[in-house]
Amino acid sequence: MKVVIKIGSSSLTSDKGTVNIQAIAKLSSEISRLIENGVKVVVVSSAATAVGLKPLGFEISDRPNNPAALRAAAAVGQILITSTYSQCLAANDLEAAQILLAPLDFWNRKRYLRSRELLDFLMEKSIVPIINENDALADSEISFGDNDNLAALVAHLVDADKLILLTDIDGLYTSDPRNDPSAELISVVEDITDNLFDAAGDSGSLVGRGGMASKLSAAQIASRSGVETIICNAETPRVLSVCCGSDASIGTTIRAQSKKVSARKLWIGFALQPKGQLYVDDGAKSALLSDSSLLSAGIIKATGDFVAEDCVDIVDINGESIARGLVKWSRSDLDSYKGKRTEEVPELSDSVVHKDDLVILDS
Repeated sequence: MKVVIKIGSSSLTSDKGTVNIQAIAKLSSEISRLIENGVKVVVVSSAATAVGLKPLGFEISDRPNNPAALRAAAAVGQILITSTYSQCLAANDLEAAQILLAPLDFWNRKRYLRSRELLDFLMEKSIVPIINENDALADSEISFGDNDNLAALVAHLVDADKLILLTDIDGLYTSDPRNDPSAELISVVEDITDNLFDAAGDSGSLVGRGGMASKLSAAQIASRSGVETIICNAETPRVLSVCCGSDASIGTTIRAQSKKVSARKLWIGFALQPKGQLYVDDGAKSALLSDSSLLSAGIIKATGDFVAEDCVDIVDINGESIARGLVKWSRSDLDSYKGKRTEEVPELSDSVVHKDDLVILDS
C-alpha cells in the first residue's frame, strides 16, 4: 500500500505559534509503524509560514498581509518544521527528505517524471519525503492554492492507494459542528456535490489557508485520480493505522472513481481559479460531452476578464457548469467573433477551448 498523508497547520502549531513537537512526534511514531508493515509513505506538511511568523516578530493573531513578510516567514518556518520532522523520525530510526514543489513540477512532463522517480526512490529506501510548496518563492498567480490540493496532486503523482487528510476535527459534518450542535458526521461520500461544499463552510483556523471546503476540493482531485480520501482528526490514537486498515471506520471516507484523468487535466479542472465563464448552446454542450473541442459557433456569451491561456468555466444555457478549460481566445476576441464559424476567423485558433485542455466536471 502507498499513502499520502497531509497534516494541516492547526495540527502542527501550538497556541503561541511555535512548532507542536508532540504532534510531529506522534505522527512520526505512527509513520514508523506503517513502514514496518510495508506501507510506503509520503507526507505533505503545512505550518511553515505559521511557525515562521514568531521569529520575525509577528503574532498568530496579527498575521501580516505583506507578501515579502509571509515569504520570509515561510523560509524561516520551513527549517523549523523540517528539522523537527528529522529529529522525531530519527527517534524512530527513520530519515526525512525535504522536497519543495512548484506547479511547474506537475505541468512540465520531464519535471513530473523526475519528481515521481525521486519520490519512488525515497519510498523504496524507507526515507520519508516531507513535501511543501516552495512558499518562499511561490507566485501568487501560479500556486497550488493550499497544501490540500498539493497533497491530492502528489497522490496522483505517486499513484497512491489512499490520501489521508489530517485536521483538527473528526471529519465532514452535515453542517459546521462549531456552530451547530446537531451536526452529524458523514462517514462515507460517494459523490461530492454542491450541498457538501455548502455544509463544509470555511476555515476556522488563524494559522491555515485551507478549511473543510478545501479538503473536499482535494478529495475531488484524488477521486478523479482513482485515489480514496479519508478526512479525520490528527489527534485520534493510532489514526494512520486505522486509516490504512481493511475497514477504515474513521472520519469521512470519499470514494475513488474508476475513471482516471491526467495530472494536467486535474490541475485545469480543480486547481486553477477560473477567470470567466463561457455560456454555450445545447449543441455545443452535447459536443463537449462527446469529447469534442469548444468552437466559437456554439458560444452564446462570455463573462469575466480573461486572456488566452486563462482558465474559464463552461456553462450551459441554464448556468450549470459542465466543463472547465484553458481558453485560446481572449474575452475581447470572443466579444468580437462569438457565434462565427471557425473559417470566418482565420487569425485565431480553430477551437476556443481545445479538448486536450478541457475537463468535464460532471463525473
